[in-house]
Amino acid sequence: MAARDTGSSAVPPPLPPLLGAGRAPTDQSGDTAPDDTAPDDSGAFDDALDDAELRTARAALAQGRRQAARSLLLHTGDDWDRRGHRLTVLAREPYAVAWARDWQLAEPGSADAAALAALALVDRALRGKEDPDRAREACAAAAALAPADPTPWLGLLQLARTLGQERELLGTFAELRRRHPEHHHAHHLLLARLAERPAGGRGAEAHEVYDVAELAAAEAPADSPLAVLPVVAYAERYRVLAATGLAPADPAASGHWSGPRARRILRACFDWWLEWEHDEHPRRHIDLNHLAFALSCAGRPAEAAALFQRIGRHATPAPWSYAHRDPRASFREARARALNGTVR
Repeated sequence: MAARDTGSSAVPPPLPPLLGAGRAPTDQSGDTAPDDTAPDDSGAFDDALDDAELRTARAALAQGRRQAARSLLLHTGDDWDRRGHRLTVLAREPYAVAWARDWQLAEPGSADAAALAALALVDRALRGKEDPDRAREACAAAAALAPADPTPWLGLLQLARTLGQERELLGTFAELRRRHPEHHHAHHLLLARLAERPAGGRGAEAHEVYDVAELAAAEAPADSPLAVLPVVAYAERYRVLAATGLAPADPAASGHWSGPRARRILRACFDWWLEWEHDEHPRRHIDLNHLAFALSCAGRPAEAAALFQRIGRHATPAPWSYAHRDPRASFREARARALNGTVR
């Protein structure tokens, strides 16, 4: 486990060989929604997305029954993206720390129990309810129990993305990527932080986060959902520009997706989705929401409409919440425009 870097540096460290942050006040990037085609009227967003087994295990855990979660994680095996998704969702439950501690007492060597405890502490630390160093220690303990598992490193990356120095972020990402080169959530966290680096006087479409995202997409297998990373990078950069007053709060009026690079990326990512969409990827609805958001902002309602149909009830707060917008309202407005075939 790499030591935490607590120092500061005036010069940001270089990116890692493949992908690898000046920080700005921002909306946090991330998560997810239940009507048949939109978030429900309660305003709830379900970060379990369409994982019915996860929802069942989460409900059982809420009633103090952990066997369903134990079985769920056992059968998830080394499907690392799914394991990270499921553990992250379970860890957000209010009593996850207590549940995980009881599980650890019953099964002291359980890597699943240790990972759940670690990610639950990470979630609390990110909400200011736990000491981040305690969460880091729990992640280190979980990593020691399962050295090949990238999930404890995902917890460390979540901490580093929000609370850490850049060297900590990049070092943690490198360790995680060594265990699972195509880790979906990890790449999204990295891009969110890199988007916060200053532009350094470069042109509007020359920010390094775009280069990083395109390189990762190019080097991933042809059917990898990392192909959508360039669209995610544009959303994250818009988030930062809007938060710092450098872009309008209305993303559709910002012109952010009108440049030649943005148009090329949107065309390529939409074409990739048409050819390679994988219904089984646990976080695919996050990619669909980013694509729908970008196409809506770029004034391409017909393509966006196809994505809204596929999203169904699984809207996600990000990127619809960017520029401090109400995510439910912005999602519904964009969906209505797309399904009516109107352009703003």
